[in-house]
Amino acid sequence: MKMRKLATVSATALAFAFVLTGCTMTGPTTNFSGLPDEEKLVTELEPSDSGLQGFWMQEGSQIGVAISGSSTCPVIGSDIKVIEPRGEGNTVEITTVPMPDDQICTMDYVPHTSVFWTPSNITTTEPLTIRVGDEEIEVEVK
Repeated sequence: MKMRKLATVSATALAFAFVLTGCTMTGPTTNFSGLPDEEKLVTELEPSDSGLQGFWMQEGSQIGVAISGSSTCPVIGSDIKVIEPRGEGNTVEITTVPMPDDQICTMDYVPHTSVFWTPSNITTTEPLTIRVGDEEIEVEVK
């Protein structure tokens, strides 16, 4: 009986720690080559001349960012940071993984998607501005 109680308390503590960690996570939940499946999207994929696309995913609980570039040297999002919270601009900035200068890359042009949890001070009821380097795009209201 004591062992079962201890296991329950340990599982509860672990779940609580996971929730707290999830609240502070700024790295991507996942990243992959290509674009997400349409059924995971809340907003439509808009073609982009710059190779940067942004979209709400999973009913707005996630933000997806697709950056086109070389398939062998994809541009991968590493961090999301709120620049202007909801009501003040609703803007996030995505930091990308640095690419080594001596990296040899193919000359193709394909999207690579990084998915982040939507920060708590960002809303789906205002247009979302996403900045990646010198590029900026706007994602429509969910």
